[in-house]
Amino acid sequence: MAGKSRETREANTDRSADRALLRGLVNFLVVVALVCSLALGTALFAPQLIDGFGLDGAPTPSADPPPAGERNPDVTDPDDPGNTSYETGVETIRSATVEDFVHAKVNDRRTDHGLEPLEWDGTIASVARAHSYDMATREYFSHTNPDGEGPYGRFSDVDDYCQGYGENIARTWIDRRTRQPDGDGVVRHQTAEGLATGLVNQWMNSTEHRQAILEDGDVPQWDRAGVGVYIADDGAVFASQNFCHEW
Repeated sequence: MAGKSRETREANTDRSADRALLRGLVNFLVVVALVCSLALGTALFAPQLIDGFGLDGAPTPSADPPPAGERNPDVTDPDDPGNTSYETGVETIRSATVEDFVHAKVNDRRTDHGLEPLEWDGTIASVARAHSYDMATREYFSHTNPDGEGPYGRFSDVDDYCQGYGENIARTWIDRRTRQPDGDGVVRHQTAEGLATGLVNQWMNSTEHRQAILEDGDVPQWDRAGVGVYIADDGAVFASQNFCHEW
């Protein structure tokens, strides 16, 4: 009986060791499964987290634009608000810089179509800037202001050397997702150059605005032009480009 009991004890000891080994293996597999689950969760959620924090590729800060021309003309519109700005995570966007870029990009489009570049006119720009400011503060978007005054009348109130006068206007936002002017996707303006490109694209994707820039149809041959941009505190942007036929 004593020998048989010893064999039974040894068998029980072996079974206990087997169960301990099995429990250890199960615990190891559970840990491996948990680690794999966490790794998969990171892979699934990381792209959303990166997109949410705007880490999907910030634009390059603007280079210095080609100076458009005289910034302090002898004659200015009394309602000209002067320079305005808005700070993004990339750079401080200043209205004067945007105006320089818009003027250069419009002239580039004209050159591409065999037209001469337009000369910058500081007085015209001042009148344009005053209209952009007026649209923002009186909350309208039109060539005709709430007083019934149009582009030529606004300029004539300040000076009188333009015999023909034209106007393109646009509005958009800084640092907000806005739809592309051609309807293909969205864009978020975070630099002065990017904002200027967006404004010019708006005009070039509109028949009447494009005709004004490229002197198509009944549009006269322009001699000079000026750009006026107003940036509101909330990032709203109003832009006017005015064209002058002097003779």
